[in-house]
Amino acid sequence: MRVRVFYHDHCFDGAASAAFFSRFLEGTFYPDAEFEFTGLAHRASQLFDESLFDSDENAIVDFKYSASPKVTWWFDHHQSAFLTPQDAEHFRQDQSGRKLYDPSFKSCTLFICTVARERFGYEAPDLEQLVHWANIIDGAQYKDAKSAVELGAPAMKLTLVIEAAKGSDIVHRIIRWMRRRPLEEIVAEPEIQALYRPLYERHLNSIDLIRSRAHQQNGVLFFDLTGYEMEGYNKFIPYYLFPDSTYTVSVSPSSFRTKISVGSNPWVDGDLKHNLATICERYGGGGHARVGAISFEPGELEKAREVAAEIVEELKR
Repeated sequence: MRVRVFYHDHCFDGAASAAFFSRFLEGTFYPDAEFEFTGLAHRASQLFDESLFDSDENAIVDFKYSASPKVTWWFDHHQSAFLTPQDAEHFRQDQSGRKLYDPSFKSCTLFICTVARERFGYEAPDLEQLVHWANIIDGAQYKDAKSAVELGAPAMKLTLVIEAAKGSDIVHRIIRWMRRRPLEEIVAEPEIQALYRPLYERHLNSIDLIRSRAHQQNGVLFFDLTGYEMEGYNKFIPYYLFPDSTYTVSVSPSSFRTKISVGSNPWVDGDLKHNLATICERYGGGGHARVGAISFEPGELEKAREVAAEIVEELKR
């Protein structure tokens, strides 16, 4: 039995979801299964290559829905889970009981854990730490911006490596470690430490860079990271530096896309006036009510800047 698990790449919750789901499948259905992991990224072009669905079981966790008949399991918690109305209808018509969606969950890992326990009677006490931290990290449940940026806990150090490491090979190794080992042991691995140290230096430099590039008006912070080699940044840095800001919009080119990130300050009191996923959906992106993103093709910098400017103006209103 061969199982391929597709997950949201370079995301702690995506990796944790793949680890927990594969343990659940192994413990409940396929004790002798061989697991393969494939990371998926949000791009302006086609998200799914049908030829990758090449296993006896093909599962997608923490990522958008695919109507392919080859996909046998699906879990997601994003508001923007469906690329088209046809995909949403395909999901509603599914009778397998193995394609599940609930945007009320802060993390997909907790969603999978809850379904595994309540529907299938599966529990993994040794993975409670993993589920706990996936929910904190993906749900922005930190007590303050300082905790989110200063990376004190092993899970947060691991998040830095997962989000910033080149390629997916190291993420696959982390997923396999996550299936059986506590996070502090994983972080202590020499391979992880060798990656973490320079990434942490870059993290510190990104704080200074965002401080120098950011402009705030009417509670909306904007910065453009064009010209700097940054595949990503800690999304809480803006609120660490500018605690009075409510929203952040940024443009950041990378090797495979030009990205607009749209976020909100988790520590602002009261309800927000804008649903960021809904705003991003208008431009082909998506996410959650409090955080979203839009992907354009590499090189579409001017288009990304125009859209970012429109979003900034909308949030300022």
